[in-house]
Order: sequence, then structure tokens, then C-alpha cells
Amino acid sequence: MLERTSTTERYARGVVAAIVAVATLVLAANANPARADGQRTDQVTRVEQVRRG
Repeated sequence: MLERTSTTERYARGVVAAIVAVATLVLAANANPARADGQRTDQVTRVEQVRRG
């Protein structure tokens, strides 16, 4: 038969789950997409300048 968990244990699990969730969201918010190498960016800039010019 299953034993009932104590109130303190349930709150502790909830707090730990909240900390893990916040840490995951902070890490995801700070993650940057990978950048292409500089040559590719320069080529795109040149094409845009030619179109405008």
C-alpha cells in the first residue's frame, strides 16, 4: 500500500520543480542562434547595397 507523503516533502518537491523550470527558461532565453561565418554576412550586405544603390 502507498504511504502518504508529508506536506513538507510535497512543498519541497514543488519548490525544486519551480527552480528547475525557472533555470530552464533563463537558459533558453539566453541561448543565441548560431551565426554564419563573416563572409556570408558580408555577401548579403553587399547584395542589399547593390539593390538600393
